[in-house]
Amino acid sequence: MAYYTIPRYEGKTEGNRIIWETAGELVYIEPYGRDAIRFRSSKSLHIDEALNWTLEEPASPEGVIIEADDEKACMTNGKIQVTITGDGTVTYRNTRTGKVLLEEYWIDGRVHTAPLRRAREYRVTSGNQFKISLYFKAEPGEHFYGMGQDANDCFDLKGSTVELLQKNGKCTIPYTYSSRGYGFIWNNPAIGRAEFVNNHTMWHVQCAKQIDYVVIAGDTPGEINEKFTAVTGRAPMLPEWAAGFWQCKLRYETQEELLQVAREYKKRGLPISVIVIDYFHWTMQGEWKFDPEKWPDPKAMVSELESMGIKLMVSIWPTIDPRSENYAYMRERNYILRGERGVDVVFMFFGPQTYVDTTHPGAQEFFWSRAKKNYYDYGIRTFWLDEAEPEMRPYDYDNVRMYLGNGEEVSNIYCVGFAKAFYDGLKAQGEEVCNLVRCAWLGSQRYGVVLWSGDIASTFDSLRKQLKAGLNVAMCGIPWWTTDIGGFINGDPESEEFRELMIRWFEFGVFCPIFRLHGFRLPYPVRDILNPDGYCGSGGPNEVWSFGEEAYEIIRRYMYVREELKPYIMKQMKLASEDGTPVMRPLFYDFCGDKNVYDIGDEYMFGPDLLVAPVVEPGARKRMVYLPEGCRWKDAGTGMVYDGGTRIEADAPLDTIPLFLKEDARLSLQMKPGTAETMYR
Repeated sequence: MAYYTIPRYEGKTEGNRIIWETAGELVYIEPYGRDAIRFRSSKSLHIDEALNWTLEEPASPEGVIIEADDEKACMTNGKIQVTITGDGTVTYRNTRTGKVLLEEYWIDGRVHTAPLRRAREYRVTSGNQFKISLYFKAEPGEHFYGMGQDANDCFDLKGSTVELLQKNGKCTIPYTYSSRGYGFIWNNPAIGRAEFVNNHTMWHVQCAKQIDYVVIAGDTPGEINEKFTAVTGRAPMLPEWAAGFWQCKLRYETQEELLQVAREYKKRGLPISVIVIDYFHWTMQGEWKFDPEKWPDPKAMVSELESMGIKLMVSIWPTIDPRSENYAYMRERNYILRGERGVDVVFMFFGPQTYVDTTHPGAQEFFWSRAKKNYYDYGIRTFWLDEAEPEMRPYDYDNVRMYLGNGEEVSNIYCVGFAKAFYDGLKAQGEEVCNLVRCAWLGSQRYGVVLWSGDIASTFDSLRKQLKAGLNVAMCGIPWWTTDIGGFINGDPESEEFRELMIRWFEFGVFCPIFRLHGFRLPYPVRDILNPDGYCGSGGPNEVWSFGEEAYEIIRRYMYVREELKPYIMKQMKLASEDGTPVMRPLFYDFCGDKNVYDIGDEYMFGPDLLVAPVVEPGARKRMVYLPEGCRWKDAGTGMVYDGGTRIEADAPLDTIPLFLKEDARLSLQMKPGTAETMYR
């Protein structure tokens, strides 16, 4: 506007850092690995440079160019360029094309007669803590993916609001990939929300010291993902046993019951890699040891399972009952979550509970020491890290004190400390690490975690939502992901409707990174809140032979398909460990030039060769499948070959999941009626 004049740029440069300070704000802009820019700012006029949270320090890129004149400063780092003008407006561009990737959204004298909104807003809460909002312009046709997992039925997040918090079934990983050719890391574990709406993109937190984010440019989703995982970490190599079938239910109540199930799997000649002991096998929450009455000889149990080629996984909750033997010791050392107001209780579940403060290094070490003594020393090498959000009643984040800060400021990072405690403990013993966890944040993958999607409903609606959630997780650096096959709650093994769901979910589960059956099946035990063996007793049967003969024959066939696929899966897991490439990924990851694939959230690539199209509607015996441009596709069931860029109606009888191979695939997969043949060259 004619009356608005951009102030003279008066920033400075120190090494590879642009420093801009004016009008009560300090800004740092610097390269963060090749083709990436890190932005930090604060109204306190101090940037806490030690506050990296889980980001790893990248190698300093070569060839960074910084130029400044009276109007602006400009930094060029490979494929990304950032400018900051004299009035503080920040814009990111693709260096090669000049295309704007991301631009701050100010509504003040730049575009309006009144100062309606700043792009970077700070509202002090106390001292150097602020409520912070950061606004960018919305771009037509832009698609967003990532942000962890959420049962919100959204694949493309454009048009949605995402809460920045952790709950059962809701996992926040604050990273998004944009179809405009950039990745965006919001490096802040505070409670808040992100809005990807039509008139802006906004990041908001309730309590933080500073704005901190990284923008990464690249030509393909894979290139951007490789740079993203370079600064957040990559998963270790998946142990080969973890690529097999995992058997689990809520819950096996005794040692003998669990062993009988394992023996039955071997008697039937069924492939099984893992069997799981769920919660309330312990004496009390916070004691982390077997109830000797129900589990009299853990070492012998582990030995028998190992002789059958089966790993034993045990559930670990970080909850602590005030009556437990460890409570007083941990409370005296501030190893537990504490209340800012009132008593130190954040969760009611068979009595008042608090949690291990997994953000405290000393608490991490003590937690592992108990697990080592009472589980590892019996031969148990893999753990189920449940309740990792942590789950609270109510979710009064501001009333929780952690070692790293108030809950509103830091609680999203709690799950990382939980995973790290067991990773560090196992690595110190020379073990490979593969633990199941219900929550993750930036960098969780480097601690050897399998993320699963929480306690979800046993419905086709839930199955459809899990597929979209898994694809968004894949864009967040997490290559090891799974669901409860069949859903967790309300599944009736005697119901024909549930049996159909179980078959379809099993077909999907075979082509997930981790192949795991779990659930709390009907009929439920009588609930008795005074007796853990009541509500927490075993639900109905949940073994693969529990759902009728027709389902069993189909499931058994697909269990062998998974076994045949293991060489291919392990090859993809090696790539995930080396460069961050997710095993299960959206179609646009491999076919980013095909504009038709950005809205497809019910198909995916499983490795580079195989397109999977799960059936997610009850009663469906056909489904539409889009085959991306760029290659020809072979139907693994019929052998028919189709051109790319076409949409077909695929047959999908109850025993068939539509699968398509790229014509030049190294994987050979032929799904014959009643059997399957696979080969990986």
